[in-house]
Amino acid sequence: MVNMVNLDDAIIARLESHGETFEILLDPEVVNFLKQGKQVDLTEYLAVEDVFKNAGKGTRPAEGKIREAFGTDVISDIAKKIVERGEIQITAEQRREMLETKRRQVATYIAANAINPQTKLPHPYVRIELALEEAKFHVDPFKPLDKEIDEAMKLLRPLIPIRFEKSRIAIKLKGEDYGKCFDDMIHYGIVEREEWAADGSWIGIMELPAGMVPELTEKLKHRTKGAASLKLI
Repeated sequence: MVNMVNLDDAIIARLESHGETFEILLDPEVVNFLKQGKQVDLTEYLAVEDVFKNAGKGTRPAEGKIREAFGTDVISDIAKKIVERGEIQITAEQRREMLETKRRQVATYIAANAINPQTKLPHPYVRIELALEEAKFHVDPFKPLDKEIDEAMKLLRPLIPIRFEKSRIAIKLKGEDYGKCFDDMIHYGIVEREEWAADGSWIGIMELPAGMVPELTEKLKHRTKGAASLKLI
């Protein structure tokens, strides 16, 4: 691995464990990926492939402490645990941006994939945001997005009727409209079955998140100037 980051620009990830301090030096670029909720191989962003007691001074933990704390000497596993369980030295502005981005990701995912089981319709994004605020939901900028979504749903269920649900819809398009609609359809869900009718029209069965049905319907109607036919099955 070739490390391009200047040591003067590296940021520190720190974990206190087993009576010892463990630090690693990371390329600050990794913060941008973590901010976006991306899964990254941290070894690709290590400024130095080593674990320190004090990275600034270059001192290392007491012998045997690394294996005692992490159960391994593999740097990639150690780095992951330090980032997941410890703290990353970032600026207040970076943390604020990461929190805002992660919160929007959670709300957007829930609005797109969940419905009100009483009405079978998705909750508006703003309602999800307000309910999360009422529930005092707090995000962790370095916690995996799926774990944040699970936690958010636990807090939302006592406040609003909500659940994740998939829908299946039948779609009929004119033959000349199929090409302009294809990318939209595969973006929203999975085409399970399809066939071409004798009159040249395309007929398909799709599965997609229930909360996305209204949006896909609106998009296909717009693309086809109202000619698309969609029906829940």
